[in-house]
Amino acid sequence: MSAVTTPPSTATAPAFCVIGGDTVAAVLAGRHRTVRDLVDRTYRAHGEGRTVNPHSHFLRFPDRPEARIIALPASVSGERAVNGIKWISSYPRNTEAGLARASAVLVLNDPDTGHPYACLESSLISAARTAASAALAAERLSEVRPGRARPRTVSFVGTGLIARHIHTYLVETGWSFDRTTVFDADPAHAETFRASLAGRPASGELAVAADAETAIRAGELVVLATTAARPHVQDPRCLEHAPLVLHVSLRDLAPALITGAANVLDDVDHCLRAETSVHLAEQATGRRDFVTGTLPDYLAGRRTLPSDRPVVFSPFGLGVLDLSLGRYVFEQAVASGGVSPVRGFFPSPDASG
Repeated sequence: MSAVTTPPSTATAPAFCVIGGDTVAAVLAGRHRTVRDLVDRTYRAHGEGRTVNPHSHFLRFPDRPEARIIALPASVSGERAVNGIKWISSYPRNTEAGLARASAVLVLNDPDTGHPYACLESSLISAARTAASAALAAERLSEVRPGRARPRTVSFVGTGLIARHIHTYLVETGWSFDRTTVFDADPAHAETFRASLAGRPASGELAVAADAETAIRAGELVVLATTAARPHVQDPRCLEHAPLVLHVSLRDLAPALITGAANVLDDVDHCLRAETSVHLAEQATGRRDFVTGTLPDYLAGRRTLPSDRPVVFSPFGLGVLDLSLGRYVFEQAVASGGVSPVRGFFPSPDASG
């Protein structure tokens, strides 16, 4: 069996490897700060124009409007160059059958030859890069609000896999809270999440809110991680305390809440589409001056944020983050000796047909 290399040279076609979820989980375990720092570097590269990140492509179904499969092609240049695509599905009804809502694969292509050299289970990679992005934004955007202390209370609206990952990444990258408030449209999910935080000192006092807006009012830092397809948070008064909102699910806040806030996006052109809350706000007002900048702007120290208005971070989710983390997982898995190539996956160059 031929050896696996990382990644191949221009003179040779790569071996092809399949890396499953157990291996991905083993690589990511305990490396929260490493992943956050990798996401930081990738955002900076994106802000400096060293990536290619086309619009995501949505596959939707007339008989199942709540479901979708999304393709995220992307490329990262430089010393850690990689091309590829994430193919991620979201089927909310899966949870009724005890299945995961989201499933995904990530294909990595050699930038010199174009050959795919790895296919990785990517729901874990996607969740990790999303959580690391949220933790990075919470840290940096808190630092650039003059006169505002770092949040000591946090609220989670939506308590699924992504919320759990975000909480873990916050705690493992140095956050602790005096109080954690949770809400989910399914009370059993909210209680399960609350119970999972019990006994963890970094979570502080725990509470389950009766509704989303009550939960939002309780947090100086707010994490929105739902499966909402349309805005369900309507009352601008729930943001009167000017929290920092990590609007990870993108479609929770009504346009009036968006236009009354300072809005930070990961990429303007990506976020202002697909009927996200910021896209709906642009459609409602005919303008986009409610967008104050992108996360790379704040990572580079080019801007500050107001202390007297809510700050809403809306990350559309960039494929370059998946690629950077996927390459890291691939390299670590190869270094551990736990990856073997799939023999005969590609035909020989002289194969007919």
